[in-house]
Amino acid sequence: MDLGLKGLKALVTGGSKGIGRRCAEILVDEGAQVAICARTEADVKAAAAELGAHGTAVDVSNKAALEAWVTASAEAMGGIDIVIGNVSALAVADDEAAWQAGFEIDMMHCVRMVNAAKPWLEASDAASITLISSVSGREIDFTGPAYGAFKAALVHYSQGLAYKLAPKGIRANTVSPGNTYFDGGIWNQIETGNPELFATAMALNPMGRMAKPKEIARGVVFLASPASSFTSGTNLVIDGALTKGVQL
Repeated sequence: MDLGLKGLKALVTGGSKGIGRRCAEILVDEGAQVAICARTEADVKAAAAELGAHGTAVDVSNKAALEAWVTASAEAMGGIDIVIGNVSALAVADDEAAWQAGFEIDMMHCVRMVNAAKPWLEASDAASITLISSVSGREIDFTGPAYGAFKAALVHYSQGLAYKLAPKGIRANTVSPGNTYFDGGIWNQIETGNPELFATAMALNPMGRMAKPKEIARGVVFLASPASSFTSGTNLVIDGALTKGVQL
């Protein structure tokens, strides 16, 4: 299937590793121009060089820095067609610091990026916004209350964007991954640092394994692409049947 991505311009936050990195790879392979950001400069430079993408070290909780990256990326690529918000604080503690981190990073980085990109999205013939939520936003699990609450809020926010921006030709969707394992990722860290929790989590997965980042990224890129041109306001759950709730 031709996803219709050739020549389009995409922003991906958290694009140096994990799901964001795989999204950027697929976009580049499909002929899109891509600008990625992540917090660690060395990781961003290495990923950008390997991908042939634009790369910038950005603390997405810094409003001015995030907005400057969006503007600079749009100018470098000649516009913005696709926005993928993928960064999370992974704040799973049950304290006020976790709520603050989740608000600034999980929630507000998406809001600020969308607002900053909107003028370019409005000028695009294939504009889309795709935000990474989580199955933790769908049901109560062993993550902290702030993490799940903000992941749920992203779905609500995206649904509102879909309705509000539809007349302007801008689509908005979310993807809710289940447990996703990659070297250096949170589940890799839990596997080595808290093997009991890792075993418990693994046992909940009916497929007997966790997702690979590329398995999530394929869904993200499809939703973001013109091949999914009439899909807006959707929350795509990719979890290997981990969650039991029925999404009506």
